[in-house]
Amino acid sequence: MTGGDRRVRRGRSATAKKAAAVAVTGANGELGRRVLAHLATADEPVRLVGVDTARGDLPGVTWRLADVRDPALPARLSGAQTVVHLATDRSMEVRSAAERRAVNVRGTEMLLAAAAAAGVERVVLLTSAMVYGAEPGNPVPLPEDAPVAAECDAGMVGDWVEMERVAEAACRQHPSLRVTVVRPASVVGAIADVILPRLFEAPRLLAFRGIETHWQFCHVDDLVSALVWAALGRVEGTVTVGSEGWLGQAEVERISGLRSLVVPPAMAFATVERLQRAGVLPAPASELHYLAHPWVVGSQRLRSAGWTPGWDNAAALRDHLETIGGRGVLARVDRRDATRAAAGATVALVGTLAIARARAARRRRRG
Repeated sequence: MTGGDRRVRRGRSATAKKAAAVAVTGANGELGRRVLAHLATADEPVRLVGVDTARGDLPGVTWRLADVRDPALPARLSGAQTVVHLATDRSMEVRSAAERRAVNVRGTEMLLAAAAAAGVERVVLLTSAMVYGAEPGNPVPLPEDAPVAAECDAGMVGDWVEMERVAEAACRQHPSLRVTVVRPASVVGAIADVILPRLFEAPRLLAFRGIETHWQFCHVDDLVSALVWAALGRVEGTVTVGSEGWLGQAEVERISGLRSLVVPPAMAFATVERLQRAGVLPAPASELHYLAHPWVVGSQRLRSAGWTPGWDNAAALRDHLETIGGRGVLARVDRRDATRAAAGATVALVGTLAIARARAARRRRRG
């Protein structure tokens, strides 16, 4: 072997040793495991670090045990160039709003501070396209640089808005730190969001009189793919992700086999607001705006980088319905619940939301 050949070998070895390290918080959760598994098959060589309170069993992952609010977190992130932050609570039913916000907002704040202290270059933060808010005049699709217009309420959307504000503050305080924010449409599939997709577990769909709902979904496979692209630096800044376009109410009814309860919007909003203030409903009334008004996203930055969704809206919805039992979900609803749901427009609206959340909570406890 010539000296030149030896230099080439040493150069390749050095390149292999310098493979970027990507740390994933919440790595032992279902979404974290999927992201790590996808990163392990990426074209670009990466060293994988899993950060969680329990060690996982994925091969090729270096596990470091820590809570994101642990003062020792900077040491756990040492050597990582990128952190994908998934140690957040998107469940809504498990914790009180205050406990959930402590994990989501305070945990994100501490994670960003730890990342800056550890010399991390990029943090990928998962929130939701719901931070844009749902307004009658929203363009379809929304551009990624549209302002964050959602209410910073006590619900999950308020958590996401606050998490993004925390990220902006961290970038101002630590100019060397870059944050890529990934905002998906309603996530469906084996892992799903807790707000709109759960409505498919109720006896009827919801519809507002005189308003056409824009149903857009983001299959979890496409979300994982987008998170990996962000982790590898293929996209930066604010990144939306979802299936192309949207489905109308009639198409959603056809696919799901569910009929819609059509309710007057003004009455529904007023009633839900009163019940929420009285403590009958835990979720803010503002959630209903996401059924009434469009918040469709276009995944512009991902598409410009060459990414395309693997699922269209119809296929994503079908897969979600299969995951939760498809049409069989109707058989699991007590007939008395269905009768009560049909008794009156506003009561049906409130009852459907409550049934969906209660059913999700029971299933989570059984799991």
